[in-house]
Amino acid sequence: MDAALEISRETGLDKKKVEAVVTLLEDGATIWFIARYRKEKTGSLDEVAISDIRDRLEALKALSDRKKAILKSLTERDLLTEELSAAIEKQRTLTELEDLYEGYRPKRQTRATKAVEKGLAPLAEFIRSQTKSPLRAEIAKYISSDKDVPDAAAALAGGR
Repeated sequence: MDAALEISRETGLDKKKVEAVVTLLEDGATIWFIARYRKEKTGSLDEVAISDIRDRLEALKALSDRKKAILKSLTERDLLTEELSAAIEKQRTLTELEDLYEGYRPKRQTRATKAVEKGLAPLAEFIRSQTKSPLRAEIAKYISSDKDVPDAAAALAGGR
């Protein structure tokens, strides 16, 4: 994606002027410097126009970086298809991109979901019900090296 062309389309400014501003900004020139001392290159663009170009350039770079991160994440998890890759490349805003990625985002692992995976949900219910039954006897039922619950402390921590 050509950032200068995209910015030129969005702002209605001449592509050559936008390219000149982008080049100067990438070389480290400040908005003030460009507006005052590089008028011949920018066609006398004012600080507001140069600032708009800089802001949009930063947004396009952030969008490009996020696209790369999403593509990498999907590739690592073997979820990337050609259609999905094309859809990601078509997105023009971070919001649209994040909306598309929402369905493919990895689910967060909370302590509760980890405990459920280890089979400790019934123990949690037992603790919450606060019956008069001995807790140690109930905890002993859930100790299992197969489910990564090696001792009573791990079972109790997962049950809470």
